[in-house]
Amino acid sequence: MIAGDILSERARLSPRDEALLTVADGRRFTYGELDARASHLAQLLRTGLEIAKGDRVGILAENGVAFLDAFFAAGRLGFILIPLNTRCTASELAQVARDCGMKALLHSERYAAAAADLCSVAPIALRLQLDDRAYAGGEEICARTSCKPEDLYLLLYTSGTTGTPKGVMIPHRMVAWNAYNTAASWQLSATDVSSICTPLYHAGACVSMPALFLLGGRIVLHDGFDASAVLRAIECERCTFFFGVPTIFEMLTRAPDWPAADLSSLRWCISGGAPLPAPLAELYRQRGLIMKQGYGLTEAGVNCFAMSAGESERKKGSIGKPMLFTQAKLAPVPGVADGVGELCLRGPHVASGYWNRPEATAQTFDTEGWLHTGDLARVDDEGFYWIAGRLKEMLISGGVNIYPAEIETALLDHPAVAAAAVVGVPDAQWGEVPAAFLVARAPVTAEEVTVFLGQRLARYKLPRRIEFLAELPRTSSGKIAKKELQERLARSNGA
Repeated sequence: MIAGDILSERARLSPRDEALLTVADGRRFTYGELDARASHLAQLLRTGLEIAKGDRVGILAENGVAFLDAFFAAGRLGFILIPLNTRCTASELAQVARDCGMKALLHSERYAAAAADLCSVAPIALRLQLDDRAYAGGEEICARTSCKPEDLYLLLYTSGTTGTPKGVMIPHRMVAWNAYNTAASWQLSATDVSSICTPLYHAGACVSMPALFLLGGRIVLHDGFDASAVLRAIECERCTFFFGVPTIFEMLTRAPDWPAADLSSLRWCISGGAPLPAPLAELYRQRGLIMKQGYGLTEAGVNCFAMSAGESERKKGSIGKPMLFTQAKLAPVPGVADGVGELCLRGPHVASGYWNRPEATAQTFDTEGWLHTGDLARVDDEGFYWIAGRLKEMLISGGVNIYPAEIETALLDHPAVAAAAVVGVPDAQWGEVPAAFLVARAPVTAEEVTVFLGQRLARYKLPRRIEFLAELPRTSSGKIAKKELQERLARSNGA
């Protein structure tokens, strides 16, 4: 099956069923309407801009029906869609445009000025402003372009926090298999409804949407994150599951609507992007909600493990077992013991490599088809996996390995700690030692935190430095920007 067929096949089977609610304007769309819109836009791009199969086309837009039009038009016409981070500058986006050879740029009215700025500094020949009301009329239906499973559907550029962004090549095969695996492992059905408030340009949103559309479910789409609006949508639209990063789950609990919000329709919630703090998960459990810890990465479809509701309680902190048709193993890492190794994944949901980056591709995707994730993990005797941290973030202090994720997990067990990040800081005696940055939810001192950790961790793992911040710096996907924290330490040390 080709990923571009998901919407059209669902529209063929249930054209009158509701597929989408856009919260910003209250509009509702059926599968038949969405499929027609995608076809009409594809025809406009084919005849008006001469976009053809294999052309690289960027999109700069907020969450909305126009974004979905472009997403599914790409599947119908065969061009390669490049979702652009709306938080980036024109200079940053120009790197992406040059790297992929972007032929055209689609944008919403909201980002018209940003699109003009980008086109002024990057060699993009064509630009089109999407009109989210323009494709529902009688335009000519676009004939489907023949695509093969390995033809590229998307280029998803990594955040680039550690260097120049790389374009992850996402073929039709990968999008389709992610939809299969997610629908099966999450046990979704046509009755499921999901509230999506994470950006559609992020890989995470590209998983929930095709999986729900595959089975005929419904999406409640927010054009930004507003805690009260999300809670109202969950209650009014009777959402059945919810995905977010820990920051989103934390902000929901701070909303004035939180105590009275009716969340009884939620079968479960799943958190990804960072470790889920135990006290935060407990707040949801107190509301009768099941909290799961997810795991994934852009190169593998951001949804690679699964567990049942009962297992999420019995194996708190685990990311679960590999999803259907997913193989996982731990590759040995020199100097790393204690059953910890680099997590490697293999399966039909793994990306093709990096665009125009043969060396980087060879380093990450080996000749046997294994994706080397760069994450350290361990597996228990029942086959459940646990993330120990990033390989590049592992500290070696006095010849002993220290995993920041282990310290962060212990820090987040403190009831006064809302968020935590641990990085390495150079040390004359030990080579490097851990330093912690914390966001507090209640008054607490560094000394009190150290005493708390001392009851849970070996002395050599205790942070030598603890700083409190109003908030931790984060990437657009909600992950903690640890490079910024390390630069902050370097500046304070006069480096």
